[in-house]
Amino acid sequence: MAIQDTPRSMGSANPDPPIPTTLAASHAPVVEPTRPPQPRPITPQEAEDAARQVSHARAERTRKLPADGQQAGPVVIPSMPPARTAPARLTPLVLVLAQMLLDVVMLATAFALAYWLRFESDIERKVIAPDTATYVAMLSTTVGTVLLTFYFSKLYSLKRGASRVDEFYKIAAAVSIGTVLSLATNSLLIGERFKYSNSILLLGWLLAILFVTSMRLFYSLVVGELRKRGLDRSRVLVVGSGPTAMVVVERLKNHRTLGYEVVGIIDNSGSESVQLPSVGKIPILGNLTRLADVVRKRRVDEVIVALQGASDKQLRDIIGLMQDETVSIKIYPDAFQLMTQNEVSVGELSGIPLLTVKDVALRGWNRRLKRAFDFVFSLFVLIVTSPFMLLIALAIKLSGPGPVFFIQERVGLDSAPFQLVKFRTMKQAVDEDEVPKLREGMPGWTVPNDPRRTAIGAFLRRFSLDELPQFFNVLIGEMSVVGPRPEQPEYVEEFAKSIEDYLRRHREKAGITGWAQVNGLRGDSSIEVRTQLDLYYVENWSILFDLKIIVRTLVTMLRGKNAY
Repeated sequence: MAIQDTPRSMGSANPDPPIPTTLAASHAPVVEPTRPPQPRPITPQEAEDAARQVSHARAERTRKLPADGQQAGPVVIPSMPPARTAPARLTPLVLVLAQMLLDVVMLATAFALAYWLRFESDIERKVIAPDTATYVAMLSTTVGTVLLTFYFSKLYSLKRGASRVDEFYKIAAAVSIGTVLSLATNSLLIGERFKYSNSILLLGWLLAILFVTSMRLFYSLVVGELRKRGLDRSRVLVVGSGPTAMVVVERLKNHRTLGYEVVGIIDNSGSESVQLPSVGKIPILGNLTRLADVVRKRRVDEVIVALQGASDKQLRDIIGLMQDETVSIKIYPDAFQLMTQNEVSVGELSGIPLLTVKDVALRGWNRRLKRAFDFVFSLFVLIVTSPFMLLIALAIKLSGPGPVFFIQERVGLDSAPFQLVKFRTMKQAVDEDEVPKLREGMPGWTVPNDPRRTAIGAFLRRFSLDELPQFFNVLIGEMSVVGPRPEQPEYVEEFAKSIEDYLRRHREKAGITGWAQVNGLRGDSSIEVRTQLDLYYVENWSILFDLKIIVRTLVTMLRGKNAY
């Protein structure tokens, strides 16, 4: 009896807290929003109980698959039209690069002035100063460290209408953290030549906050004037036709420096035909049935849902109409409680509180940045591990008959199938008596101490080394280093029928590891929870998030736990 290798992914046994699912919004039309409460961390026992509860349901679904010897019907993967790709606009990139350049100038000026005041002016007592070359190296390291801190603090997101007070707090925090980190970085890179001075550090810190804040205030005024003249416009569609929607439209029209262009309004009255062609100068483009079509044809960047007294179900239905569109969705909180599967961020638009329920992180330049990271990282891994991969291939060949690689069809981006490559870890054929009773209704899934594994296969699976050939899939663009784990076509067919929003995870490339896996959800764990975590990753992607998942995956691999 031929035994195929089975799907398995890298993961951790200790799950992070689950994604919060409920947020009570403010009932006042325009109030200072409150932060959503932090979720209570779940215990390992609670996570295990949740996985056990869905195990039976999953078994019922997979029990429908044909048994050995029966004729399997054709697997029908639900078709998905290619997702609309947001354009990589040049103007936002230029504005961010200009902002970074100004930050570099301000930071360098601040710490250089601190150096001059300490060692060259007559304000303080003359002391022996570090040589110019050493201080230039120290200055470059400090500026680079603070700049990286700015990036990871999301100070280059160019949010429109953000509070300047909040930005000042973020600048002060980022300069403080970056300055402290620069001490360690300078000590490591420069060594004994690094001369630490309390006065330079304190003075440079104060001047950096002052200079960067002042320059960013001036730069925001310049950008606002450029946006008034049509540069870096963001096309906005407002859903709603009542007074709440009119408040949002008027605010957007009166604050032209935000760079928003209201392309139209979607009527939510529920009537088959729109009675009025426009509200003022803003055209009414149709009702909710045409929402997705209007978003695509009008090239909308953001959608603001401004409904009065809308129920949770109405809001979820409206958001569902745009789930496949690369648009950000914000909701004006007017007397409702919002239910969502993902975290909701609370922001404001020139005083109007808005709840962001969908913010597509992987679009435009971010998508290209992720692809560049995948290519460089996978190429590096393949070069570094190539000697070990040759040894593994030789060991597999000597361990018994059969191919070195196991190739299996999986489902990836836009539900398109691709051939996933792994090292073979299972025997080519075993007797029926050797095969243990696998989990009921779970054909093809491995069990602890599975006799089908080869000797070398058990070692490879324990440390996830059988996954290494998948970096070839990443290199040629079929997969990503981090992303939702790919499933076999028959499982995708079953899960798409029974799990809401399951196919949305296929809007991004499949990954070697993922957010669900490092939270302990792998193998026969809850597909429902894994789907939620996959969608959370897609909507909250960042390079730092990818690096965090990669580091946690490496730690899990070295421990060799929970893998069989």
